[in-house]
Amino acid sequence: MNLLIVDDEPLALARLERLLNTLGYSSITSAQSGVEALELAETKNFDLAFLDISMSDMDGIELGYALRYRHSAMAIIYQSAYENYALKAFDVGALGYLLKPYTAEALARAIERVTSTTPAKDLRLISKAGDEHYLLRPEEIFYIKADLTEVIFRSKEGFSYYPKKISELQSLLESHAFVRVHRSYLINLDRIKEMQTIEQSRIRFSFKGISESIESSKDGAKTFRQHFKEGQ
Repeated sequence: MNLLIVDDEPLALARLERLLNTLGYSSITSAQSGVEALELAETKNFDLAFLDISMSDMDGIELGYALRYRHSAMAIIYQSAYENYALKAFDVGALGYLLKPYTAEALARAIERVTSTTPAKDLRLISKAGDEHYLLRPEEIFYIKADLTEVIFRSKEGFSYYPKKISELQSLLESHAFVRVHRSYLINLDRIKEMQTIEQSRIRFSFKGISESIESSKDGAKTFRQHFKEGQ
C-alpha cells in the first residue's frame, strides 16, 4: 500500500513515519505542504493519505478536496490537535480522524478501518406502501425512521414500510454506510448533502435529492462524530 503523509511540522511528520514503520509500512512518501503533496500526487498513485489540517499554505480540508478531485479512489485519514474539524473531514470523505497525540494502536485501528472497507454484499429489501411494493437496495434509502415494531424507509419513491425493528436494521446495514443518529433514525452517510451543528451540539442532516432534514439526538451526534475518530 502506497502512503502519502502530509504535515508542515517536521517532527510530527517524522513521528508519523516512525509509527507507520513500526506497523510494517515502508512505501511512505512525505510532504511538508499542500502544494508539495499535490505535486507528488501528480506523479504517483497513493492508496491512503494522512493529512494534517492546520497547515500554513493550504489547510488539510482544502488539500483533501483537491486530492479527491484528482484521485477519487484515494482514502484519507485526517490528523489534528483539534476535534472540531471532524464534520468538515467527513464532508471531504475522510475515513478516519486521529486526534494528536495518538498512539500506534490508534493509528493501526484507523488503517484497519480503511483496509477493511470492502464492497458490501448485494442486498435487497422489500418494503410496502399501500398496495405497492418496492425492492430497494440500501444505497437507494436516504434514512430510516422507527415506527413501533417496524420501520419507515425514505427513498426516491417516497415512504414505505419494512417489518423489522430499527435495532435489527442497524446491525444489518452497518456495513452499508448507515449510522444511528437518534433512537428513531438511521441515516445513509452516502446520501448526506449538508450538516449543521445546532443547539446542544446536535446535528441537522440534509440529503441529496429530497427536501426534508433529520436532527440527531445529543447522544446520536456524539456517536456520529465518534464514527470518524479513532484513539479517543
